[in-house]
Amino acid sequence: MVQQSDARAAFERVVLRAALAGLALGGGLRAARAAEPLDAQAAASLPEVTVVAMKAPAPARELPLSVTAVGRDFLDAAGAHTVKDAAAYAPNVHVVEFTTRQLSNPYVRGIGASPGNPAITTYLDGVPQLHGYSANVELVDVEQVEFVRGPQGALYGRNTLGGVIHVTSRLPSDHWEGAIEAGGGNYDAHETRFRLSGPVVPDRLRLSLAGGYAARDGFTENDVTGDPVDDREALFGKLQLHLTPPGPWSARFILAGERDRDGDYALGDLEALRDRPHHVQRDVEGHSHRDLLAPSLWVERRGEAVDFTSISGLVAWESRELTDLDYSPMPAVTRNARVESLQFTQEFRLGSSPDAPVELAEDWRLRWQAGLSGFTRAHREKGTNAYAAYVLAPTVDFPVSQTSPRARLDDWGVGAYGQATLTAWERLELGLGVRGDYERKEADLRTFYTPAIAPATALETDSDYAQVSPQFSLAWHVTPSHTVYAAASRGYRAGGFNPISPTGSESYDEETSWSYEVGCKTAWWDERLTVSLAAFYISWRDLQLNLPVGQSYYVANAGDADSKGAELEIRLRPLPGWDLFGGVGCTEARFLSDATSIRTDASGVNTAVNVGGNRLGYAPEFTANAGTQVTWEFRPGLAVFARAEVVACGRYFYNPANTASQDAYALANFRAGLHGKGWMLEAWVKNAFDKEYVPVAFEFPNYQSGFLAESGAPLTFGLRAGVSF
Repeated sequence: MVQQSDARAAFERVVLRAALAGLALGGGLRAARAAEPLDAQAAASLPEVTVVAMKAPAPARELPLSVTAVGRDFLDAAGAHTVKDAAAYAPNVHVVEFTTRQLSNPYVRGIGASPGNPAITTYLDGVPQLHGYSANVELVDVEQVEFVRGPQGALYGRNTLGGVIHVTSRLPSDHWEGAIEAGGGNYDAHETRFRLSGPVVPDRLRLSLAGGYAARDGFTENDVTGDPVDDREALFGKLQLHLTPPGPWSARFILAGERDRDGDYALGDLEALRDRPHHVQRDVEGHSHRDLLAPSLWVERRGEAVDFTSISGLVAWESRELTDLDYSPMPAVTRNARVESLQFTQEFRLGSSPDAPVELAEDWRLRWQAGLSGFTRAHREKGTNAYAAYVLAPTVDFPVSQTSPRARLDDWGVGAYGQATLTAWERLELGLGVRGDYERKEADLRTFYTPAIAPATALETDSDYAQVSPQFSLAWHVTPSHTVYAAASRGYRAGGFNPISPTGSESYDEETSWSYEVGCKTAWWDERLTVSLAAFYISWRDLQLNLPVGQSYYVANAGDADSKGAELEIRLRPLPGWDLFGGVGCTEARFLSDATSIRTDASGVNTAVNVGGNRLGYAPEFTANAGTQVTWEFRPGLAVFARAEVVACGRYFYNPANTASQDAYALANFRAGLHGKGWMLEAWVKNAFDKEYVPVAFEFPNYQSGFLAESGAPLTFGLRAGVSF
């Protein structure tokens, strides 16, 4: 009760201070309004938001689904450089990120977890990231990040039963331009970013090159050595070529890469971290290294009646980790792991041209799209646990190396989809979509000891999966600025095999869901105010849980669950240069009465635990954000910029048994600076009131509290400066 009261008081203080900051900024704008030219009133209208949530550009306001788009200007103003940063502005989206950046799991409306078999798939420029380890990358030269909530199986197929995250790159410019910025802050943070873009051959070939370097010291101190354990360092870049020859064809090549050299997991006992945040004890300070390369090619043809799109993508990544597996000062167990993956995806898409729908009759028009897609993936994993003498048993008086696992996972699949939208009398739209998918998985899983103190285990197996996913929607455009809709959709998550798991849990079955949603999207006051509201209900079958086994996770089916809730988003621009924004999402996601989870104790024994009626893990009771942003040009070519925001998260549980949780908390962020012609200077602060919280924890029987956990990011602040040309 004390923690809840403290969290509530902190939340109220933050909201009050943010509101006062907004009123102060707004007062300055009102004072300056008399000096504005009359045509500045037109600039007060909010820009129309176009999204690719349904695989073709369309106004977000007209689509019968819940989608939040975080655009380039908003990302820059917020200092958002990762998907987790952007997710703070999407209701009912909660990203759980460990201190090593590759392990980042999004949850939408209570659905999520499992990087090896995600429920929400991230698409980077149309290329699906089949494993979560390649999804969390720096947002380099990005135009927009979209968070599509609810099952999207009818369009995207496998592993989108919670939704889809779209990251879209900025197109190269038709004139030469560039920018470079640098910054620094506490924890010895420093970064540099640049972008150069322009025409190589006028009207034919454009190029853009962007990238940067970012590093900081760790937030968490190892009390054994006095050194930080969770430092970060990344080198990243992106090259784009956009070819637009005469005629209807065009092509776009994108080459993205990232080199991460992160420190170790900042894991410690949950209760110890709450008593003393950002302090752990261990005899080994490890690391987490990741290298990623992702080329992709878009080929498009814009026809008079039919458009064609081809998207080819290759994703190659490798991860190498060293960690103290006992997370204590004792020299008991260390783990070396290497994971590498190579995937190729291909999609061919046909669709009616935006300006040429099929005319069925007077006032009746049909828009359609259809596609074929396929993928192949080769995944290799090898982990070695080095045990000191006497750790495994009193009779084992010598060091032992356990290889767990040496895994080969091969996967391929094909899918076909079709979608049609019938428009009647310019106002009523009926949508119908369906997709069929087939997938085959093969696994070779081996575990053995050196010396051979126990028999080796080996499993070679394969399995086939097939699903059909329909989707229905009805939208009524009451006016061009007001739309109401209802939708029903089915999603599924593929079954598969666990590289690491307790005996008997090497495989898991598919998970399916049906989602029902109603909502409205409206604009008011000459497009200065937009309001979106949605309510949903989701029913799951054979829910997949991400369960801990040692320091790793495995997937197991738990039974059935449901989720229900609502979302509200508001954007307001009272005056040119002054924006107010906010959103809130509420979710109640619970296991049904027949649901069971598995708990593995310190000796490796599995116990079935009934979790019927419990809340799903990492499903916050609410998420919320509210803020204000102002840019005031007080003299020609010189403007003041300021931004204040609060991001809040409701209580959520760490485990299916609901034995440990994080209470509601709120974080406040502020930015302010000067913008001139071709230059900028800003100061920023995140988690301004140094709120202490524990965003991630999992069961670990060897610890006193029974949970390993990581502290949330503390107060950080810094400066950034940049020039553009």
